Amino acid sequence: MAKNKRLNAARATVERNKPYGLTEAVALVKGNAKAKFDETIELSLNLGIDPRHADQMVRGLISLPNGTGKTLRVGVFARGPKAEEAKAAGAEVVGAEDLAEKVQNGEIEFDRCIATPDMMALVGRLGKILGPRGLMPNPRLGTVTMDVKGAVAAAKSGQVEYRAEKAGIVHAGVGKASFDEAKLVENIQALVDAVQKARPSGAKGTYLKKAALSSSQGPGVRLDVTTLSA
Repeated sequence: MAKNKRLNAARATVERNKPYGLTEAVALVKGNAKAKFDETIELSLNLGIDPRHADQMVRGLISLPNGTGKTLRVGVFARGPKAEEAKAAGAEVVGAEDLAEKVQNGEIEFDRCIATPDMMALVGRLGKILGPRGLMPNPRLGTVTMDVKGAVAAAKSGQVEYRAEKAGIVHAGVGKASFDEAKLVENIQALVDAVQKARPSGAKGTYLKKAALSSSQGPGVRLDVTTLSA
């Protein structure tokens, strides 16, 4: 009941059909983030694409300038010296066949998965498990690499993966409610810039159609897309 009252009070502060400028929207969403934990601030972008077509897929990784406020658990498929390198870099889970067996048993104790190229024959057999969770290593995203140390460090530093869903919508966390407004604005602009640069060749017409900002337990706020660029 208390949660519903809080949400209704927050909704009363937002004009549902009004597109807010970025700075005003950030202040509004921060002000409405009143849960007992540090809520994640989430950005949603509605793109003019159809991800079912290969030439209209939007996906990538970006290191936000002010981090995400979230510590990712990193899993690495590697052997020998590269496995030791991963452990030294701070990866929570490192292994080969033993790690694959854990994944097959539903023990997925990581939020980002990295693999050395020689491990992809093994990791490929886990595609039906890792793929739907967005955890499948991908060379284009830098998660299939011999630079294990660099990949783990990037994941730990506040790297965000963005990927368009079936409806052409990208969802991503851009920080915490405790962040300064200026840092949230900077993170949002960095993510939008990355998505803009990732515009696929098959996208026609208006690319960035709509955008909204919200906190974990707060109402969504429509954004004026013209205010999103740095």
